[in-house]
Amino acid sequence: MNLAEMKQQFDAIRQDVLAALETVQTLKEVEQIRVQQLGKKGPITEVLKNIKNIVPEERPQVGALANELRSVIEEKIASIKADLEAKALVESLRKETIDVTMPGRPMTVGTKHVLSHVSDEVEDFFIGLGYQVVEGPEVESDHYNFEMMNLPKDHPARDMQDTFYITPEYLLRTQTSPVQARTMEKHDFSKGPLKMISPGRVFRRDNDDATHSHQFYQIEGLVIDKHITMADLKGTLAAFAKELFGQEREVRLRPSYFPFTEPSLEVDITCFKCGGQGCSICKGTGWIEILGSGMVHPNVLEAAGVDSSVYGGFAFGLGQDRIAMLKYGIEDIRSLYTNDVRFLNQFTK
Repeated sequence: MNLAEMKQQFDAIRQDVLAALETVQTLKEVEQIRVQQLGKKGPITEVLKNIKNIVPEERPQVGALANELRSVIEEKIASIKADLEAKALVESLRKETIDVTMPGRPMTVGTKHVLSHVSDEVEDFFIGLGYQVVEGPEVESDHYNFEMMNLPKDHPARDMQDTFYITPEYLLRTQTSPVQARTMEKHDFSKGPLKMISPGRVFRRDNDDATHSHQFYQIEGLVIDKHITMADLKGTLAAFAKELFGQEREVRLRPSYFPFTEPSLEVDITCFKCGGQGCSICKGTGWIEILGSGMVHPNVLEAAGVDSSVYGGFAFGLGQDRIAMLKYGIEDIRSLYTNDVRFLNQFTK
């Protein structure tokens, strides 16, 4: 085989490859031709195996012809690939085109839980009175949960709150009062009174039923200053009840017992369903109990390092769960925790 014959073979390969490339429809077909023609077992390589039969002076020309053929084929393949990729992009854009004039699909928008609505209402009211909102840990020490609240070890009133103990010293808090104890310890009364609410989740060993849950939510309030009287307590709670349940509500204070307040009071409001005439909600009494309260016990003040001969105050506590059940006529507390969207959608705002 001589140089002329090899040139004829290269020309034939060129014509075959270019003809084949003119008929391809996909990038996969282009890649197959590239591998077949330019690979190690392709026709160009096969022709070059005969270079040993060419006189040495003509061998550089054979190499040049082979390189030229490779370049022509590679350029043609690159051009075809670019065209096919451009067409594929156009087709993809055509298929993915969005008609912005068509009506969109309605999207379900989330909403706050009914307990969050109640918490927000309570917090907004007291923030408007200058109270600060303070949160604390749900895993609490016995010292802050009980002892700082005038409940020393073996105190019989501890039985009022059946407790989840983690260790003999640490427990799941049964109330948010520990937050108040911690805040009193740190508060600088020389800079002004302490006015706070402490919302949060609390835990008690209880059998879940329509009116009880082993976990529920509380908001406790505390005011400490000089010359605080029960009139301040009643005025605050009366304004709060009217804000939450309606301006026509009346407030009634009844004697009660809590270890951390003295005197202690239960707070009732006239029934918002019957206006005090008597119905199933108020069990015919015309009154509904909404929270507990009282004047802060001197032992609680002293435990936090506050001089009870100079300072006094009042405290109150309410459950968002109970308020939500009363305000919205919810009959089963478990409905608040089952996350049934059909139930929760009733309280969207």
